[in-house]
Amino acid sequence: MPDHAILTADAHRDLRVNTERSAASGDAVMSAMVVPDELRQVQNEYPILFRRNLEHDRFTALAMFGFEDGENLFLEGTRWAARYLPLSIAIQPFLIGRPEGADTGVRQVHIDLASPRLGSEGLRIFEEDGSPSPYFHAVVEKLGMLDAGYQASIGFLAALRRHDLLEPLSLEVPLADGSTHRLVGFHVIDEERLRALDPAAVAELHQAGHLMPIFMALASLANIGALVARKNQRLRHG
Repeated sequence: MPDHAILTADAHRDLRVNTERSAASGDAVMSAMVVPDELRQVQNEYPILFRRNLEHDRFTALAMFGFEDGENLFLEGTRWAARYLPLSIAIQPFLIGRPEGADTGVRQVHIDLASPRLGSEGLRIFEEDGSPSPYFHAVVEKLGMLDAGYQASIGFLAALRRHDLLEPLSLEVPLADGSTHRLVGFHVIDEERLRALDPAAVAELHQAGHLMPIFMALASLANIGALVARKNQRLRHG
């Protein structure tokens, strides 16, 4: 269970972060949230799908690492076998918080004290004098990028819905052991609908900066075959 706290040098000076990638460190996840500004890098490695949160009636863009809960086909021992790590994964166990009742422009760095990454070994968050370490400076930069990207994703996802550009995905994955896995509950960009948009709608998407991430999400679907191949290799070799 998460245990979030405001990060301070006084309270957390001796904490270290294990930056190895492994299931024990919390990396055994099927997917991770991604934001429009990073979709160019994401599409080089992962399929990008969209999932609707029925409770809040909104979509989230996701980089897919596997086909079932707890499956990350990019994990190989203590190595993440991809050239790009999504920001929402790279910043863990840190996150951005907002003081209760404060202006929405105010940001704080929080830390999940329940994270298995924390301990007495690994990279320092703070130096012995309490100043931020080089590692933490890099994390703060990523946190800023993720926060800005999250704000941009609100308009991006709203535009996809406004132009009816998301369609449900129905995908059956044939596996090496003879079984078939069905991926359900996700959406993809409707390419036919995108092609049918009138010039005014295309111009609106372009001016808002939404066309590039749309194209990146479409291009990323070519990675589904590679993800299936990873799944089958895992089934064959364990």
